[in-house]
Amino acid sequence: MFWPMFAVAVGFLGLAVLAVFAVKVFVEARRLGRQVTDSAHRISLAAEELERATESAARAVDTL
Repeated sequence: MFWPMFAVAVGFLGLAVLAVFAVKVFVEARRLGRQVTDSAHRISLAAEELERATESAARAVDTL
């Protein structure tokens, strides 16, 4: 009777460890998603700034 109970306990422990790792992966995936969103926003702002600078430079060249 000891071995079946031991097997059930080890199986439960294995599932608990997998659950902990699953939660860690989920949390890190959400964090990565937030970082990607922030990076995309910053890239978009930089692109807009570059576009404004290009237009300003083009106007300066036209006035020469």
